[in-house]
Amino acid sequence: MIDLGPHITFILSSYIGTAIVVSLLIIWVWAGSNKQKRRLADLEAQGIVRRSQTES
Repeated sequence: MIDLGPHITFILSSYIGTAIVVSLLIIWVWAGSNKQKRRLADLEAQGIVRRSQTES
């Protein structure tokens, strides 16, 4: 492994912090997507359809 000297703590904590933030963002987007899918399913169950699905 490369000798990082006295800065190893800062470098590793930066990588770990970045990994945590990116993971939380992925989870947040995934949860929001599931929530929107549930909302759309509820609206469609009530008979409300999207404009793109209406016949003109």
